[in-house]
Amino acid sequence: MAEKFAESANNVIIEEVNKGLNPGMIVLLVVATTLLLFFVGNYALYLYAQKTLPPKKKKPVSKKKLKREKLKQGVSAPGE
Repeated sequence: MAEKFAESANNVIIEEVNKGLNPGMIVLLVVATTLLLFFVGNYALYLYAQKTLPPKKKKPVSKKKLKREKLKQGVSAPGE
């Protein structure tokens, strides 16, 4: 019995560890890098647009709303 174990000890297969990156890790790195570049690029464009684009024009306030606001403040509306 001891001889069988001694002989089988010589037949042990030693697997070498793959020292490269596995395909799943490569895909993960590519996707993460792409997302990171996308968000950094969007942020850079946002900052550029804030500096260069003129501010949005405000909508004109309707006469009806002006009249209502002045009545709330206790000032008579013009023309009345």
